Amino acid sequence: MKRKVDYTWRLAELMAARGMNTTTDLIPLLAERDITLSRPQVYRLVNQRPERVSLQLMSALCDIFGCGPDALLTVTAVNDREHHRAANAGPNVVRLDRAVRPRRANILDE
Repeated sequence: MKRKVDYTWRLAELMAARGMNTTTDLIPLLAERDITLSRPQVYRLVNQRPERVSLQLMSALCDIFGCGPDALLTVTAVNDREHHRAANAGPNVVRLDRAVRPRRANILDE
């Protein structure tokens, strides 16, 4: 069975919990660990969901915040069919079977 795998990047939450209000607060802490990133790179790292992260950078972030990789990202995995079923089963979803479809109008010539 196919599974739908997704993740949530939580670096901004960890920074806020530590009182780091700007992304540039992270640059000197990374530099202490021999990781050199520009301001735009750090901004994208914090505010966007990265697709590729080096293990050195991940290790440095874990060292800075005193946490493990599981605190930096949250992984979710569900079966693909359950994912589709859950998306269509909400109370705001209208099923379009024949009972709720409008009837075709008959136009009469007068």
